[in-house]
Amino acid sequence: MRPDMPETATREKTILSILFIISIAHLLNDMVQSIIPSIYPVIKDKYGFTFGQIGIITLVFQMTSSILQPFVGRFADRHPQPFSLSTGMVFTLLGCIMLSVANSYSLILVAVGVIGCGSSIFHPEASRIAQMAAGGKKGLAQSIFQVGGNGGSAIGPLLAAVVVIPFGQPSIAWFSIVALIAGISLIPVGKWYKKQIDKIKTESVAPNPAVLALSSRKIHLAIFILCILTFSKYFYMASMTSYFTFFLIDKFGIDIKLSQLCLFAFMAAVAAGTVIGGSIGDRYGRKYVIWGSILGAAPFALALPYVNFTCTIILAVIIGLVISSAFSAILVYATELKPDKIGMMAGLFFGLNFGLGGIGSAFFGWLADKTSIEFIFQISTLLPLLGIITAFLPDIEHKNSARKLQ
Repeated sequence: MRPDMPETATREKTILSILFIISIAHLLNDMVQSIIPSIYPVIKDKYGFTFGQIGIITLVFQMTSSILQPFVGRFADRHPQPFSLSTGMVFTLLGCIMLSVANSYSLILVAVGVIGCGSSIFHPEASRIAQMAAGGKKGLAQSIFQVGGNGGSAIGPLLAAVVVIPFGQPSIAWFSIVALIAGISLIPVGKWYKKQIDKIKTESVAPNPAVLALSSRKIHLAIFILCILTFSKYFYMASMTSYFTFFLIDKFGIDIKLSQLCLFAFMAAVAAGTVIGGSIGDRYGRKYVIWGSILGAAPFALALPYVNFTCTIILAVIIGLVISSAFSAILVYATELKPDKIGMMAGLFFGLNFGLGGIGSAFFGWLADKTSIEFIFQISTLLPLLGIITAFLPDIEHKNSARKLQ
């Protein structure tokens, strides 16, 4: 039995303590990362950077935090690293300190790159640990892990407004304490993970015959379909998270504070839907969750640009609840297609998550400059219709469930 297989002796029982620790660590990690865009006004004014230079800072951060993840995950598949989560937090800690004292453009690029590397190290192995602690509830486990990241992304800008904006660039150093706390809290997780790796070596796990029956070509086609579905979700999410407030202000004339509250309602719905979707996927099958999550959000998304203010907010909350369940289902489905490459699959789809979000935000910003905010919402609402291609995914869970009942 290879040491990179996902099943362990604990697969019958969901280890909630492990899941909650890595979820909190995910919250802290993504909270620190989300501070980076929030400091752009500070460093732009301080150093006189152009918008082009700010864009390159984003590019370096996105590339190191997304493009590297599949390669880190592939290495971890072959050589599991029990304490890599804490190692990732060390990179984040160092990056925060470097960013707080960086006094030149090149040093700022290095600092955000180091923080991005911390993210690349953290996510693939954390996702593997979530599945190892899942027992028979992989969707729920992945959702618990993922909701921590969602929460961190939402909290980060608020903390930046309270700490970084008033006190300037040096105050970023305080967030290194957050990374230190996360790194220390993950040490027991690393010890638990090491024990599971040792147990895996002595266990034999029956492979899923439904996956074994698929040709290599069909497996690769299924992964490509999952990538397209990830594109449709995160490009649409980019339009909502980056430009929903502008859309509300432009169309309904509300003030900034109310628009931010509306965005918070959407993000809260996303967090709730992430957890709910994981449980539904475990009970009814992840392919059905992907269907319902992406294509199911389409009618609400299509209606959103054309209704009044109250209905717009109601639809936004519904969309957040529905579409947010897709990522956990997609990631677990992908790892079931490649059970010996969990780290690589996690790195690939987390990388797509970060990368497509950044590209989508930049694209819709460019399109809004060329047209209007209202136009990008009319166009982006077509993206969930791509959920129709879920029909081409092979049905691997139905056969697997039948096997379990025998």
